[in-house]
Amino acid sequence: MPQRRAITGRSQEPRARFAEELRLLRHARGASLRGVAEVVGWDASQFGKMENGHTLGGPEIVEALDQYYGTGGMLLTLWELAVADPTQFKERYRRYMVLEAEAVSMWQYSLSRPPGLLQVEGYAREALAAGGLSGGALDQQVGARVGRRHVLDGDGAPPFRAILSETVLRNSLRDARQWRAQLAYLMEASERPNIAIHVLPFGSGLHGMDGTDLMFLRLAEGRTVAYAENDVQGELIEEASKVEQLQRTYDDLRDLALNPAESRSFILRVLEEAPCEPST
Repeated sequence: MPQRRAITGRSQEPRARFAEELRLLRHARGASLRGVAEVVGWDASQFGKMENGHTLGGPEIVEALDQYYGTGGMLLTLWELAVADPTQFKERYRRYMVLEAEAVSMWQYSLSRPPGLLQVEGYAREALAAGGLSGGALDQQVGARVGRRHVLDGDGAPPFRAILSETVLRNSLRDARQWRAQLAYLMEASERPNIAIHVLPFGSGLHGMDGTDLMFLRLAEGRTVAYAENDVQGELIEEASKVEQLQRTYDDLRDLALNPAESRSFILRVLEEAPCEPST
């Protein structure tokens, strides 16, 4: 049987297709990046990065472009497919990312950094750069990480519970403005009805998750899987007995943590203490 030929000849990879459509629409309109920026808002460099595939942007900017080009929701649909595409993540995360997109509820323990689902762009950029990424690869992974946040948005968003070690709130960024933005985002997220944040203060004692970040995903068919990660590697755990044991450990840890209201007050205090300008 002869190989099936693509009808349009355009990319079948979601992220590349989204960038390609943006370029084609702008060229068909005969507009420059600066011209689009003047009408739609945002910075022209942001649109350039989106058209080059270095970032996906957020839903607000894509909705604005949808209206500008009159595409009736097509761009937003392509953006959603690109954001959800697991191939944009490193190989060891791909199976996990597929399951995360299908989860009906999620809960996590974070040892030293905010959960990826709650990271602002500035935090994600500094964290990924510290891991050795730069240039276009850094832009792509930042966009991929920040794009994951849409999982927690909207009426049908799954419940998400996060226990944050106090280290998460004390291990600040070099950029004071971006660090304050990250703390403010945690405050905002903690007030959403589907998100519960618990802070585990220093001095709470030793526990069974020292040294490990852990995420649980409850899937539609009723089973739960876990993803454990440290500085060296990550492991997807699907064996029911191991997941159950980790869940008991997580429940014990939650008993040690502050409740959501106390945690919001704790985060607010840290935000109020955070410097407004970088130290010299």
